[in-house]
Amino acid sequence: MTDAFKPISAHRQAHAEGVIWDDHLQLVRWTDIAASRLYAYDPTTGHITETAMPARLCCFALTSEPGVLLLALEKQLARYDTRDGNLSVLEDIEPDLVGMRANDGRCDRAGHFIFGTLNERGPEKTASFWRYSADGKLTRLALPKAAITNSICFSPDGGTMYFTDSPTAQIMACDYDATSGEIDRIRVFAELEAGHEPDGSTVDADGFLWNAQWGASRVVRYAPDGSADAVIDLPARQPSCVSFAGSALDRMVITSAHKGLDAAVHTREPDNGAIFIGTPPRGRGLPEARYGQGTRA
Repeated sequence: MTDAFKPISAHRQAHAEGVIWDDHLQLVRWTDIAASRLYAYDPTTGHITETAMPARLCCFALTSEPGVLLLALEKQLARYDTRDGNLSVLEDIEPDLVGMRANDGRCDRAGHFIFGTLNERGPEKTASFWRYSADGKLTRLALPKAAITNSICFSPDGGTMYFTDSPTAQIMACDYDATSGEIDRIRVFAELEAGHEPDGSTVDADGFLWNAQWGASRVVRYAPDGSADAVIDLPARQPSCVSFAGSALDRMVITSAHKGLDAAVHTREPDNGAIFIGTPPRGRGLPEARYGQGTRA
């Protein structure tokens, strides 16, 4: 374990995911999908806020309104105001497909929300990648079907989209037109070792991709050519998502999960399910793009 990375609290979570830095409010936000909870952490005070959701919260995005989030619940997109708790449903997600739920997602650099679904019934590739445009239109992206969509993130200029079907152990890339949502030149970006699954990713200011690797106890930084550039080892088997944080975007938060691990593992490895914070060996982040607004300068 890198000495700089420590759990933010003694609390451990079944399936923490979707971590992002809310630069307007200076908060780290993430979800525990299994517990249907939204969390916010103030790194200045150490205070953590926990909010129950009406369904499993799979991923979410910031919006142009401070404190208002765009949620991807199991089967619905919704607007949620953290200030008063008001939640309004915007769109159903694959309502006719039983066993499918939302999974990973984030906004592209132009402020459109890109997310994927997950097949909870088995390994069949029946999940899709979706785009919820800034004007409220939901369309399917022209990407291959998947079992578990993940690693959705974008190059600094927004012209490259990264994504994965986690069980394939490959991170993919494609040319992406933020105006139209059109896809071109789908290609393999990076290959992981067998048994290691790419989970959540983010791209730093230098255009390097950081990927949390489920089953590998690590986060890996990849250069734009797909070569491994740096590794952060963690005392948690299932790192799930990664985000830069802090006013200078020079800190990093990594979520992990203890779902599927037996009691003996919990005893031997008490940091499974922890939320880690520390300073990465190199790189700084970019401001998180906001739904309807895009990346702020």
